Amino acid sequence: MRKIIPQIISGNIKIVFLFPFLFLATLAFGQKVTFKIKYSEQLAVFVFLQNLSENYPENVFKTEFQKSKYCTEKYKNIISKFDKLTLDYSYRFEEFPYGSKKSVQTEDILKKNLIESKDLKDFQVRSIGIISNKTLSDLAESILEFTPIYNELIYNPNKEKFEKQLQEITKYSNEHQIENYFETGLLFYNSSWNNSIPFEIAFYPLPNSKGFTAQAFCNNFISAIQTDLKSYKDLFSVMLHETFHIIYDEQSLEVKTEIDNYFKENKSKCSNYAYQLLNEALATALGNGYVYEQLDGKIDTQDWYNKKYINLMAKQIYPLVKEYINQKKSIDKDLIDNYIKLYEVNFPNWINELDNIMTYRYVITENEKDFKTINQMFRYRSRSEYDSQITESSIEEMKKTPLTKMIIISKDNSEKLKLVKSKFSALKNWKFKAEKEFAEKIFLDDKSQLILLNQKESTIETLIKSID
Repeated sequence: MRKIIPQIISGNIKIVFLFPFLFLATLAFGQKVTFKIKYSEQLAVFVFLQNLSENYPENVFKTEFQKSKYCTEKYKNIISKFDKLTLDYSYRFEEFPYGSKKSVQTEDILKKNLIESKDLKDFQVRSIGIISNKTLSDLAESILEFTPIYNELIYNPNKEKFEKQLQEITKYSNEHQIENYFETGLLFYNSSWNNSIPFEIAFYPLPNSKGFTAQAFCNNFISAIQTDLKSYKDLFSVMLHETFHIIYDEQSLEVKTEIDNYFKENKSKCSNYAYQLLNEALATALGNGYVYEQLDGKIDTQDWYNKKYINLMAKQIYPLVKEYINQKKSIDKDLIDNYIKLYEVNFPNWINELDNIMTYRYVITENEKDFKTINQMFRYRSRSEYDSQITESSIEEMKKTPLTKMIIISKDNSEKLKLVKSKFSALKNWKFKAEKEFAEKIFLDDKSQLILLNQKESTIETLIKSID
């Protein structure tokens, strides 16, 4: 299959991407970027531990562990201790337009250091200050304890197949000069990369699986590969998809500000939600469209992505994207305006479809159980923020974002509804009855949707389903 399919791995929903890799000799300054492939035992054990948590869904790693001799109280306690470690903090690049550049995640930096360090001592030295020293020490101890278990249960039984796979894939990448697609992406996105910094790519085996999982960050790719993977053109088209996300993220502040202005200046009522879809639509058109066609000699006639909005928009803009690539043109105002027009003409109702607009959401509610309900109803999300206080300041923070804005009011209804009305100019003439339940969707001046739920007796799920 050539779809990109969301899967659960390490406790979070990750998009199933696999990444371009080729093993090149070190090149002289000024040459193309170098991609280096390796197996990282430390990273593999870390991911193994993440997937053994009792709170995580069933997976091949958990299955192998639970039927082994190591499924004892001693090792269950280590897993439980590991599961309680706080590893993930984040910060934004505040000077960039909202959502245009990926936030830094400390867990990504830890994984980067696991890949690039020679042993656990080196890992701890590199990682001092990222998390607390006690947490870092406990993390390293957990990895040390589970390394022989991982090797016995997962790596050694699949070693021969896995290492042969890496040789075959490396050969394929060299023969097809995959690095050239990276250069194509740099030109199209008007982006840049310091070629003295290589991509460090870490793979590990994923036995008894029909798919593969992966993640990209910094200058690293990590991926679990199914041990019977055969179709490398499929693999590389998906790998390049993720590379294009990185290239998009590395656009300069000037380029990102220009693109942001192109969307804001466009008069179409669809421009905001078209903007939210841009990153995925472009990466899919380039990776699953252009790269696949180049590798296979013909366009992929199957779905390119298993999310309707991304798949259909990517296919709609593909001729435009391919034209820019063939003419060696970079993303510009004309491309953005044509992109928005294609969205508006072909999919005008998408800005009202909850499955689409709730992919990008900011939810304020004073009942924190509502967050779980929202996440269950709209599992796929690209960007989300949550706040448990309905105040003037929390609404002001919400208004700074282009996300879909959902406010759930379940107590002090009259007072809170008056506050909400005062904060949005689009509600100037809005009339409400605080004593009655309702669910309303209002299109705001920033071209995002505001969803107001006034709750009395009904569940949040019932109110949301009542929205037209």
